[in-house]
Amino acid sequence: MALLSTRPGEAHHPATPAPHVVPLRALAPPHLPDTSARELWAGVYLTAPAPAEALQRLARSAGRYTPRVSLEPPDGLLLEVKGSLHLFAGITGLKLAVTDECRQLGIRTVVAFAPTPRAALALARAGRPQAVLDPSALTGALAPLPLATLGWPRDVLERLARSGVRTIGAALRLPRAGFARRFGAAQLAALDALTGRTADLREVVRAPLRFRRRRELTCELENTSAILVALAPLLAELGTFLRARQCGVLELECRLVHRHSPPTRCLMRLAAPVADAQRLGELLGERLAALTLPEPVRDCELRTDALVPYRPDCPHLWRPGEHGGGFSSEASGLIERLRARLGDEAIHGLAFLEGHRPEKAWGKTAPPALGCSRKPPCHEPARSPRRPLWLLPEPQSLAVEDGLPRRRGPLLLLGEPERIETGWWDGGEIARDYYTAADPHGVLLWVFRERDAPHGWYLHGVFG
Repeated sequence: MALLSTRPGEAHHPATPAPHVVPLRALAPPHLPDTSARELWAGVYLTAPAPAEALQRLARSAGRYTPRVSLEPPDGLLLEVKGSLHLFAGITGLKLAVTDECRQLGIRTVVAFAPTPRAALALARAGRPQAVLDPSALTGALAPLPLATLGWPRDVLERLARSGVRTIGAALRLPRAGFARRFGAAQLAALDALTGRTADLREVVRAPLRFRRRRELTCELENTSAILVALAPLLAELGTFLRARQCGVLELECRLVHRHSPPTRCLMRLAAPVADAQRLGELLGERLAALTLPEPVRDCELRTDALVPYRPDCPHLWRPGEHGGGFSSEASGLIERLRARLGDEAIHGLAFLEGHRPEKAWGKTAPPALGCSRKPPCHEPARSPRRPLWLLPEPQSLAVEDGLPRRRGPLLLLGEPERIETGWWDGGEIARDYYTAADPHGVLLWVFRERDAPHGWYLHGVFG
């Protein structure tokens, strides 16, 4: 509480709490305190250990009291509540609401209030469910609390205890430079944040954004067009949901519920973030037309979990590929329509792989989302040998005459060979000398000669 100065031999025992340090029972509704602090934090201390999942669940539930909820694992939760007090008839009403919320989740807590988050949690950990409303009274309220309420490392607390420092007030009275040198700058910064000397920036817990809507049908449907009509209101809700949050989706799941059979699951992956309900409906219609339903549909549901920031397309002055013109939405639209009609496995992208064997230097991947593209690893043209655009699935044996390869006539070898010897560690060892060769018609080929006997010649690629 407040520190009172006395004359030698005199003692004062105040009958009432110090100003602006108020027991919670004294703040009965509808009394709303007028605090001078810019912020008021509620520290929620879990008196019994709880799993991380329970703390996360409590944090999501606390979002109904304030949007600023911060975790302090493993036993604490912090809520900035100054703007929410009038909604719950003051501090006492808010404290009762939070306590009831925790009781419903099977969690026992102590709740305290202070202008800084660390101070509120320290008071709660000390078992003092009080409200410190004025920053000027904060140090006096914290001074008698044990240092263990700050959650510092055990070795730091033991070294402080050996120095005779066991309370927050004793730690605050130590010289700052010596304290930082002996016990760490992190602990000094924690004391500054505790008393409001520096700002205590907190990461806010944000509930994952997702959309889930289900519609029970008045009759069972078998026709794809009728099912799509039934999904139209859900798609419209999804479009409104995405526009309000300026987000798009890269995956959309549609579940069709049957009477006896398991639900039919239709997962639609998109090539770029989409927020347009009409476009989503067209693509979903393509997918549903390719489905074979085991039974008529009773209920339908739309789900999406992964939301990404969405920026509408900006038309380019030039066409794609002209004078630096970028790709338009037509590219992603084509990918999505082909996927909807042919299946996800029919459309793929290409990616570079680490390796020198030409046939193992690339691989198939899912087409990258145009809104979340990744740059493939680039190779410097000045240092990398020239490679053909087309590689044969398997090297093709060539006829040999006078030790030189032939294909529709003798081949003219151009430049110096490139030797590739690798793969001994995985059983795919190769030892080849690659050449760029020209056939009698001027077509450039990529051929190699085996370095091991019988030193055969093979065609491996064709230059564009």
